Amino acid sequence: METTKKTLKISFSTPKGGVGKSTMTTLMASVLHYRLGYNVLVMDCDFPQYSLSNMRERDMKTIMQNAYHKKAAMKQFQSINKKAYPVIKCKAESALEKALDYVSRSVMKPDITFFDLPGTANTKGVLTTLKAMDFIFSPITADRLVVESTLSFIKAFIRLPKTEDNDKKQAMWLFWNQVDGREKTGLYDAYQNVIEKLNLPIMQARLMDSKRFRKEPDDTINFIFRSSLLPAEKKLMKITRLNRFVEEFLKITHL
Repeated sequence: METTKKTLKISFSTPKGGVGKSTMTTLMASVLHYRLGYNVLVMDCDFPQYSLSNMRERDMKTIMQNAYHKKAAMKQFQSINKKAYPVIKCKAESALEKALDYVSRSVMKPDITFFDLPGTANTKGVLTTLKAMDFIFSPITADRLVVESTLSFIKAFIRLPKTEDNDKKQAMWLFWNQVDGREKTGLYDAYQNVIEKLNLPIMQARLMDSKRFRKEPDDTINFIFRSSLLPAEKKLMKITRLNRFVEEFLKITHL
């Protein structure tokens, strides 16, 4: 009897802006889809800016204007013969329904659907959608406000009652992002102790701070890092330790 593998629902979620949820969604979606062979769907629910949908439009223009990126895109298509992963624009309140509709109509069923949600928890549909996720990954930085607001949100979120159609076990993981190699490790150790006392799982992989996380490809850049059409280059993944994060992510999600 053939069993159908379900599509994992995953969100990089945080109550604080600027700590990397949309960037991580793009980086992971691109590495998993273009390099590791998974089929990915991205739901851009971050109303009203819809940063991932806008990024896709900019990426399309960049590939047409930049010889380096155009060559990389041609090489990628010849190698994997695979279309770009879909980025579907929607509001948080309709995200689950629209994702389900896409999956039901898709010839190639996604292995993972990423949901990029607004950072404001009281936005309509955000908490309901988060409750339906199989995995939630929350980026934190060595900033007291970021850590405290994230931990407060997670503690409140865990206490929320389960919905009738969501009695499954849900996994939440914290991870350090934008780590400055010049900062004293004692600062991270102190925060780490607080997190462990709360019995919240935190990933071992730490992503190093880099201007590459904030730099999108344009017609003057000859490297690829944050792009919705091409995966981050392996050398840059190693520098930022994104490669270690991907390995641990795959183990956690059992992909």
